[in-house]
Amino acid sequence: MTQADDEVESLVRRRIRALRVAQGWSLEELAARASVSQSTLSRIENGQRRLALDQLVILARALGTSLDQLVETASDDVVTSPVIDGAHGLMRWTVKSDPSISVVRQRMTEPPPDNPARMRAHPGREWLVVLSGTAILLLGHRRLRVETNQAAEFPTMLPHAIGTESGPCEILGIFDRDARRGHQRDGAAGRAEADG
Repeated sequence: MTQADDEVESLVRRRIRALRVAQGWSLEELAARASVSQSTLSRIENGQRRLALDQLVILARALGTSLDQLVETASDDVVTSPVIDGAHGLMRWTVKSDPSISVVRQRMTEPPPDNPARMRAHPGREWLVVLSGTAILLLGHRRLRVETNQAAEFPTMLPHAIGTESGPCEILGIFDRDARRGHQRDGAAGRAEADG
């Protein structure tokens, strides 16, 4: 076994123990849930027993996680930098663990549109966190006030628009793959209208 293998195995053992403790379970409780003996589980956590794939699958299931998450190794690139879109006043990050999710930081200075026809609707889900100021979220027929440190989550099939109440506000938008595509299409259409 190589040093890298030893490190991965040690990491998996620590994760098993940490997940068990986080659930508030004793060795006995997890052993019962995983249908293994308490002594076997203790030896697995303490490195006195070799890790077997079939046991890892059972332990992962009992701990409410997947085998992939249990054995996943740390990435070297923990810190990432955003892509800056100066033309639209956006900073955009892709979430590395799930590239289908995008994070966008935006400073808003305009109120939401008065015209309901300018509200967007497209497949997906969106999360909005207000970092500073107060945002107004138009969602269907509702007008919601979202203040600093508050968040909103909504399906983007509801017609929606976001703006500021009075003065600038800074928001963090989190988009699943479908919502991101919808905003990219809307942005491209908006630029085409402005150019045309």
